[in-house]
Amino acid sequence: MDYRFLGKTGLRVSELCLGAMTFGRESSEQDSYAMMDRFIEAGGNFIDTANVYSTGVSEEIVGRWLKKQQRDDIVLATKVRFPMGDGPNDLGLSRKHILSSVEASLRRLQTDYIDLYQVHAWDPVTPLGETLSTLDGLVQAGKVRYLGVSNFTGWQLQKAVDMSRRRGWEPFVSLQPLYNLLDRTLEWELIPVCQNEGLGVIPWSPLRGGWLSGKFRRGMDEAPQGTRVRVAEERGWGESWSAYNTDRTWAVIDELIAVAEEAGKSPAQVALNWLLQRPGVTSPIIGARTMQQLEDNLGAAGWALDAEQMARLNGVSEQEMPYPYNTVAGAAARR
Repeated sequence: MDYRFLGKTGLRVSELCLGAMTFGRESSEQDSYAMMDRFIEAGGNFIDTANVYSTGVSEEIVGRWLKKQQRDDIVLATKVRFPMGDGPNDLGLSRKHILSSVEASLRRLQTDYIDLYQVHAWDPVTPLGETLSTLDGLVQAGKVRYLGVSNFTGWQLQKAVDMSRRRGWEPFVSLQPLYNLLDRTLEWELIPVCQNEGLGVIPWSPLRGGWLSGKFRRGMDEAPQGTRVRVAEERGWGESWSAYNTDRTWAVIDELIAVAEEAGKSPAQVALNWLLQRPGVTSPIIGARTMQQLEDNLGAAGWALDAEQMARLNGVSEQEMPYPYNTVAGAAARR
């Protein structure tokens, strides 16, 4: 597996990142250990979790596994923002919640430091300066090495970058956004901000909850049994068949399957490889539930789709721009 610099830092991370959201939920502790072992064996060094994944259980599983590893060989990422209790200060990006959360994450992860500490989403209540100054203090104290962000809009990310620069605080070095062949709207603002400011992009849900895995085919009228979409619907995780059951989705899947057959790869490998070649992308997060899924995902590295295949996937998956993006793009094309 190749390694890439995370944004404009000197930190090198594997071109695929292992997501731990399934650990302690769909994947048992022993299966989670086995997947992390296999990921490291394949050359991976980048593992992403969050304090809210399985209400801390994911971090605990990663922590018990981490104790048996060479800590400095692993780039470990986790997050803070969402509720971890019922108290009035058990959520958000206040100084109080961040400081209590980072200590709890360090205990669960059984480590002295977190390589990449990410705010999980924008907090509309807490002053941004309070959040950024607190995160800067964590880096100065050695509890955190780098800072990242997830689920921000373009203006929110740019405001945070500008404020950190102006105050001399540690900047965000990465963005973790939703990005895949079916979800490309971040290309209108977020990707340009990241490229202009030197942030790495770590896409989550690169297979859109299994839609791009090859298990979904035109003509289906419901999600297959055992797929993430089906499980998410049954457990109320906020995903649904109807959200992506559209003509555009089936056109993308048709082309994805055709390219996969030509390339001699699985649809999941092609979808991941497409992301690996998109501008600004550092390391897609693979969130396998089983060893079989992990093995398939690992096959996305070490090769590349050709220009014609990339063009076909780009064309079929391109999303129509609303105003003002269409006007801005049209004006730029006339320069």
